[in-house]
This record gives sequence, C-alpha cells and structure tokens, in this order.
Amino acid sequence: MNGSPVVLYLVNQYPKLSHSFIRREIRAVEAAGICVRRASIRRPPEDLLNAAEQEEALRTRTVLDLGVGGLAAALVRVVLARPLAFGRALAAAIGLGWRSERGLPRHLAYLAEACVLLGWCREWGVQHVHAHFGTNATAAALLLQRLGGPPFSFTVHGPEEFDRPEAIGLSRKLRAADFSVAVSHFGRSQLSRWCPAVDAERIHVVRCGVDAAFLEAEPTPLPGTPRLICVGRLCPEKRQLDLVDAAARLAERSSPFELVFVGDGPCRTALEQRISRRGLGGQVRLLGARPEKDVVQEMRAARVLVLPSCAEGLPVVLMEALALGRPVITTHVAGIPELVIDGVCGWLVPSGDTDALVEALERALATSPDDLASMGQAGAARVRELHDASRQGRRLAELFRTSVASSVRVATPRS
Repeated sequence: MNGSPVVLYLVNQYPKLSHSFIRREIRAVEAAGICVRRASIRRPPEDLLNAAEQEEALRTRTVLDLGVGGLAAALVRVVLARPLAFGRALAAAIGLGWRSERGLPRHLAYLAEACVLLGWCREWGVQHVHAHFGTNATAAALLLQRLGGPPFSFTVHGPEEFDRPEAIGLSRKLRAADFSVAVSHFGRSQLSRWCPAVDAERIHVVRCGVDAAFLEAEPTPLPGTPRLICVGRLCPEKRQLDLVDAAARLAERSSPFELVFVGDGPCRTALEQRISRRGLGGQVRLLGARPEKDVVQEMRAARVLVLPSCAEGLPVVLMEALALGRPVITTHVAGIPELVIDGVCGWLVPSGDTDALVEALERALATSPDDLASMGQAGAARVRELHDASRQGRRLAELFRTSVASSVRVATPRS
C-alpha cells in the first residue's frame, strides 16, 4: 500500500464482539486503498470468541498496556520536546474536563494517552485519526491533534452522545474535528443541534454496514416452530423486560411461541427473575453471549427478530436479521425507521407501549410463512441498498483522502 493514506482507527475498547461493525468498516476502508493502523485505549474485558476478532487483536496496539510508568514517560517526553504544543493540549484538556461528568483528572489521563499516541503516529506515519464514539477516544484524538498530531474525525452512534452532549464536550469535538460522521440522518440532525451551521456542513452520514457474509447469504426457509429471537446486550435501554411481559400476555392467551434471548449484560438477573415469576421457563430462554456464527444460526432458526429498545443509534443486529431474510419487530426510535418500513419488512411500535408490542407479536405469529418470507426479502433488499459495508467503506475512504490532502495545505488546527 505504498503511497496510500495512513489512518489510525482509535476506539476505547477494540476488538469486541459487539463492535463487529467497526471491524467490517476497517476491512472495507482497507479494501478501498487506505492503510489502517489500529489502537485501543484499553483491552476489552470479554473473551474474543471469533477468529476475526482474534486476528484484529493481534493487529491492535493498546495504550493502557504501557501502564502508569509508560504513560508518564510519554508525557514527559512531549513536555520536554514540545512545550508549547503541550500547553495547548493541556488547555484543551482543562476545557473538556472542567465541567464534564468524568472530571478534570480523567481528562489529564486522556492527555497522557494522547502523548503515547503521538509517538505511535510518528512511528507509523499516520496522517489522519478516526475515532469511534464521541466519548473518551474522541477526547484523546482531539488532544493528540493539539499536541501537533494528525487531524481527526469521529463517528457518533448514539444514544450516549445525544443523552449528554454537554457533559462530553460534544460541541468542542465537532468544532475541532476535520469532519464528523453520523450513522443515520437522525444522528446527523442531533449532532447539528450542537454546532454552528458552518460546522454542521462537515457532518456526513456514513452508515454501518454488513459484509458479503450477510449480503450474499442464501435464503433459508423459515422454521416450522413459532420461534422469536431478541439479540443484544441485556441492559435497560434495550427494554428486554418489556418483551418478557409481552410474552407472558401471549402465554395467557395460549398463543404458541418460543422466545430466546442472545446476549449478556447487567439485566440478566432481573430477566431471569421476571421469566421465573411469570412462569415462562418452558417458553423463554437466555442463551448468553454467542460468537457471530452462532448468532447467525440462532437468527436463521427464528421467524422474527424482536428489539423493543427505548434508546438506540441504528442497531446493526436489525441489518443482520433483515439481510438473512428475517422480518423484525422494533421501535420508532432514532434511525431505526430509516431502515425498517412498517408493514413492509417488519413492524414498528412505540417504545414502552406493551400493548402495541403484544399486538405486533400476535400479528407476526399469525402471518403466514410465505408472507413472512416476502417481508424478509424486502428487508434484505433494504439492507443491500443502505448498508453495504463495501460501499460505505469507500465513502469513508474518500473523506479520509480529502482530509489528508487538505492537511498537506493547511496545518493549523481549529481553535
């Protein structure tokens, strides 16, 4: 890849099973001719169950592996070599941290991390930094820029960034970034609220994508059993407890069904207790976290995927289920309606409305396999149109090239 722009991807924890969309994006950007280096602030706490994640782990350098001594040494080197730049970065760290929920000490730690990253960028010849999520990785990218490092951009997924924009200094990050990315038009509209019109022009929509393994998957027949599946982290914003309550009402009406949850998280115990209290042990199961290939098998074994979230960006699991020809039941939240058309490739219900969720479940269970298959085909077409990882990767690669070309002409960071 001689002559290719060199971009550093920076993520708080990478690789993770739940961040497969970042891995796909990186591979697509590389296929588009960009040389990508990978850095993670910290190691993910979970086991890497997929071969693809294990391979990514070998290619990823982790900042906090250096320990306190390594971070301190990097900071001292930068102070001695670039005192004026360090002063600018220190002022930026204070500005970000003074009123943030994580506080000033945490942002001083981000500054030390940026000092480590500055050395890596020089070693690798990095010309642009791209962070995922508008939180601490993006703060480190901004401070790295202030130290004299490369221009940066970042992708915002939501909902965290939209819930607390002032606490994470979102306006400062949007102003300092060479450009920013939203994964939906809804996301772009939310980001635009926190910056002047001139900065909003530098917010681009680049959707998360699925790769050929999903886009070119052979259709499989729907199962004979009325099986439903919910895939996602077991957490309050996914509202899995609502789904258990809806399942209990189906059981009361003697509607035949099976429901499986794939994923793990802080709500697991509460879900287990609710399932037991509702007497659903024979119909509802928690399978825990599974590697991607097993999740695909579980989705193929279901008729419909259900995700009753109250806060989202645009869930990749919806793209994956639709690409596999499975209709979805989900909510009118964030960017979801940009993908899921009610009555065409699934059903949309108001978040928190258990009555509407029960009605949608009953409609899905009463829909013939042929009609469900047609809805699944419509959903797969939507995913091919909107969420092809290769196409989205090429779009992002062009943004990187434009940034690198511009930085050659203009080296002064935005204030």
